[in-house]
Amino acid sequence: MPSVTHIVPVAVDDPEKYRAASDLLLELHSIYIQPINFPTVPKGTEQLRITPSPSHDNSIIDKLAAAVVDVWQRLEMPLRPALVAE
Repeated sequence: MPSVTHIVPVAVDDPEKYRAASDLLLELHSIYIQPINFPTVPKGTEQLRITPSPSHDNSIIDKLAAAVVDVWQRLEMPLRPALVAE
């Protein structure tokens, strides 16, 4: 999802699974990503918000990407093509 800040919102196509995705990332990969739901966002648009910092290097980002793919596959959620900033 587009963002004008350092926060990276991640759409969860199934609003029933956004909290499960956050829980599995923590339980299986020791990665905490905040689940965002109503009233912060409209019902049906629940999401995860990644908050990177300067201390997150490429190896940590690679670990996060692999963990997200693992959790999405476990929850049988569709993966979207990567958006790469030029």
